[in-house]
Amino acid sequence: MADIKPQAPTDPFEWLEDVQGERALDWVRQRNAVTLKELQSRADYAPIRGQMMELLKAKDRIPQIYRIGSSLYNHWQDDKNPRGLWRRTSLAEYRKAEPQWETVLDLDELGRTEKENWVFGGLTCLAPAYRQCLLMLSRGGADAVVVREFDLIDKRFIAPEQGGFYVAEAKTDVGWIDKDTLFIGSDFGPGSQTDSGYPRQVRRWQRGQPLKDAALVFEGKTQDVSVSASVDHTPGYERVILRRGLDFYNQETHLLQDGKLVRLDLPTDVSPSFWKDRLLLSPRKAWTVGGKTYPAGSLLAIDAKAFLRGDRKFQQLFGPTKTRSLAGYTTTSQHLLLNISDKVASRLEEWNFAGAKPVHRKVEAPFPGTLSTSSLYDSELPDDELANRYLISYSDFLTPSTLSLAQAGNDRRELLKSGKTRFDATGMRAEQLEARSKDGTRVPYFVLWPAGAKADGNNPTLLYGYGGFEIPLQPGYSGGMGRAWLARGGVYVMANIRGGGEFGPTWHQAATKANKQRSYDDFIAVAEDLIKRRISSPRHLGIMGGSNGGLLVGATYVQRPELFNAVVCQVPLLDMRRYHKLLAGASWMAEYGNPDDPAEWRFISKYSPYQNLQAGKHYPKVLFTTSTRDDRVHPGHARKMAALMQAQGHKMLYYENIEGGHGGAADIEQSATLLALEYSYLWQQLGR
Repeated sequence: MADIKPQAPTDPFEWLEDVQGERALDWVRQRNAVTLKELQSRADYAPIRGQMMELLKAKDRIPQIYRIGSSLYNHWQDDKNPRGLWRRTSLAEYRKAEPQWETVLDLDELGRTEKENWVFGGLTCLAPAYRQCLLMLSRGGADAVVVREFDLIDKRFIAPEQGGFYVAEAKTDVGWIDKDTLFIGSDFGPGSQTDSGYPRQVRRWQRGQPLKDAALVFEGKTQDVSVSASVDHTPGYERVILRRGLDFYNQETHLLQDGKLVRLDLPTDVSPSFWKDRLLLSPRKAWTVGGKTYPAGSLLAIDAKAFLRGDRKFQQLFGPTKTRSLAGYTTTSQHLLLNISDKVASRLEEWNFAGAKPVHRKVEAPFPGTLSTSSLYDSELPDDELANRYLISYSDFLTPSTLSLAQAGNDRRELLKSGKTRFDATGMRAEQLEARSKDGTRVPYFVLWPAGAKADGNNPTLLYGYGGFEIPLQPGYSGGMGRAWLARGGVYVMANIRGGGEFGPTWHQAATKANKQRSYDDFIAVAEDLIKRRISSPRHLGIMGGSNGGLLVGATYVQRPELFNAVVCQVPLLDMRRYHKLLAGASWMAEYGNPDDPAEWRFISKYSPYQNLQAGKHYPKVLFTTSTRDDRVHPGHARKMAALMQAQGHKMLYYENIEGGHGGAADIEQSATLLALEYSYLWQQLGR
């Protein structure tokens, strides 16, 4: 069979890729008006939006915190502060039921003063004084940010004319070398960015120096994803690390020693991380080294100096099984905490490195559900009283989140905060089932049953999936979903399909590139299993997914439209012929393949939704949602797919938020509107 050539016919809707073009925005406004008129007129829209606003502005939410120096910081949004307050408090104060917070920066006031729609985009601060910080501010929630120096003590920006660092809007990576010097990757002009729109160069930038004159330190190639630099200031273990991201899953790592680059002798699919005098390594594929083979998804440790001398005698700290994978790890001063996914539920294990030999133990923690840990250890403080303390949170589908302060080395915990119950879960239950995919693979999924529901085939059912980039879907408490869906009688289903990270890198790699169709086969298998078990039926079954999950639901409804009556397709990829030419799309070719390669376009073309939509075929009425300010996944994907459906005579709805970035919304008002539109649509399509 001859290769399918990648020369596609002229795209009649390519003009919709002009993000800010007046013709394209006129089309967006027209489609938004139709969607808003239809969905906001429904009787359930206003109550649902009211409930979403109530949740989003609730004063009794758990303030999520992170440590900077002696303080705990939080970004808080509510009805009075839709963009948010950046604020701080002490650990002693945070322990109280109603802590006193000190406002550091009012994003709403800043936006009003500067006439900008600022969204908080992160920060990096210089230890150990923690006075000098670099704040990232995003316009409307885009990935591109403006970087501005900020005095954390005086709570004020340091203007460029006063000697402060300032970087114009770009996708920027920046870190402190010392109080007057930065490593920076940004847009320095032509040739300084990769095809994906990320930094291709790392430069050393001195205070007061024009950015264009910053000295080149390191660079990659235009086809790379990005390059980056990080500085480890840990006393006694200072090092500069430079990384070249070859693609999403492969990298080269270098140390800058005495002005020279020393590349770590590692396969590009082994991820390294330094921890004091140790080097931690995680291979994405089976790795044979030093006479031993270590499985994909394992975690290895070795003395960093010994490794650089050529020693390859690793200690294996974790080994995966078919149902257990490493979801992540956290380090304190002397302990390594392993977060292990066991049949898509979290368990914690701990290695104690305080003695001559590391000691392993299992940590008693709530199960089954999802645990996350965050270290409070500051490696740059010589005497850190929180050196072996960490935060641990837990939730499951029907249990609100809790946040506790833990001490590495034992199981004693201090409960800091408990999330409030947001919906009545009386009579509700969760269960884990399995479907058998097209190739025989067993695919797990969770079902959340509302009170009183029976397997009679008439349940309005929402099936959610992602299945990409080794990102797992795990149980978690959602007050919004609980109120807008479960409490109103809907069944919620979460599918753990291949392509995700629920069972480690092999589960992910089983559905990439030429095998990406397996993600869609798995999702279809779950849908068919729901129908077979009479949990739902095609009349009452809907699907939802965002980003890669938007591609998932797009491919699935195009391939098997008879299975569904609703599709919520959020910030999606859909035109896989051109995805690599749009915004950050080139960085995802390790996941999907290169459409310009005839051999790879051959398998991509079989599932690309935009190329496979057919006139004269019946499809469910789709709701597309996206954001004009999304500079990661181009809004042109959703625009063009909606326009094509309209041109072919298919029913569809379309809503594009003018702000919002890849998350779809920039503040809580926008979030409430978007959620209310989605759930109103789902009840319109799936209700009894």
